[in-house]
Amino acid sequence: MPAMRETVLINEVGARDGLQNQPVHVSCDDKLRLIEALAAAGVRTIEATSFVSPKAVPQVADADQLFPRLPHADRIAYSALVPNRRGLERARAAGVKEIAVVLSATDTMNRRNINMSLDEARAVSADTVRAAVADGVRAKAYVAVAFECPFEGAVAPARVLALSESMFAAGAQEVVIADTIGAAAPTAVMRLLRECVAQFGAARLSAHFHDTRAMAMANAWAALEQGIRKFDASVGGLGGCPFAPGAAGNAATEDLVVMFEQCGYDTGIDLERLRQAVALAGTLTGRAVGGRTTTWLRAQEEKRARQVRTV
Repeated sequence: MPAMRETVLINEVGARDGLQNQPVHVSCDDKLRLIEALAAAGVRTIEATSFVSPKAVPQVADADQLFPRLPHADRIAYSALVPNRRGLERARAAGVKEIAVVLSATDTMNRRNINMSLDEARAVSADTVRAAVADGVRAKAYVAVAFECPFEGAVAPARVLALSESMFAAGAQEVVIADTIGAAAPTAVMRLLRECVAQFGAARLSAHFHDTRAMAMANAWAALEQGIRKFDASVGGLGGCPFAPGAAGNAATEDLVVMFEQCGYDTGIDLERLRQAVALAGTLTGRAVGGRTTTWLRAQEEKRARQVRTV
């Protein structure tokens, strides 16, 4: 009997992080089509939307209508981002069972992004996490710009550790270490995550990388070597950070699946069906999308098509 392969869990963030800054409006029905395609590919955890101000982020103005309509809620763990207690109340009313808060690691990033100081943002995030947990909702916290801030530069690992500790102390079941602007290198990832794993344990951590400097896959592998087994990714590499001009977007789901599967890990995701979801994401956003494996994956599809024609 073949040995069981170790599992790597990919949390799909394309429906929220990937779409939120797209210039083309994607309707609620079309978002559900994309989520259905991801579910058909075997994706098991999906960040579906965000309960932030519709005026601030018009793309997620339909969050209250979208979440109750999500398919396969019996087998897919859906989450939603909430900025504060008010967002949490909306999320709970929509039936959300897992929320995420985002805490940037520097004072300037918090001020530019949410008009709060670091201390204020930490207090609001902790308060929101405590309220969610008290209400029986699973809560996780992102520590954004964990490696480098576009305004303050390199971030000290000690600060990331302290912010993570404060989120765990508030009741968060998971902390996501996020390279929000895609500035990290594998050596920095290894150093920081080695310390995070030593202090908190790998099972309570996950990682979120962007491909701005073409290092998302290398960084994901560096994180894997430190014991991380859960990663955010976005279908087709959709997304990006408005504070990182020219950013290529999030780590592409298909790239992570190819790398982990080829290295002997089990993601549970069907690449052929995932490619269909990538194609749909491109249609809905009106632009070419796809990770670094796109050319190879397309060649595999063409090869299969030729084999079918010759049978």
